Amino acid sequence: MRQQESGCKGCREEYKVTEEQIQRVLSSPMFSEERCVPNDQYEARLNACSSCPKLQSGTTCTLCGCIVQITAKLIEKRCPYPGQDRWAAATAAV
Repeated sequence: MRQQESGCKGCREEYKVTEEQIQRVLSSPMFSEERCVPNDQYEARLNACSSCPKLQSGTTCTLCGCIVQITAKLIEKRCPYPGQDRWAAATAAV
């Protein structure tokens, strides 16, 4: 029996999430205006993620496994960084 690879598929080198895939998800009805943060807040969240040591390959949060460009768009989501919400700090200035 072949040993199963460990880690999420987003953590494996052979799997890459493309910008086209992300945009396709963001254009779905789930991302209606009332469920999403304003664009300036979204950009602040993405900037906080881009400087986070837990961001892998520019897309995946290694703390929760989400694709940050998707999760950061939703109002009800919070940064999973232990002990501090990096999004809250970033968007306080917005």
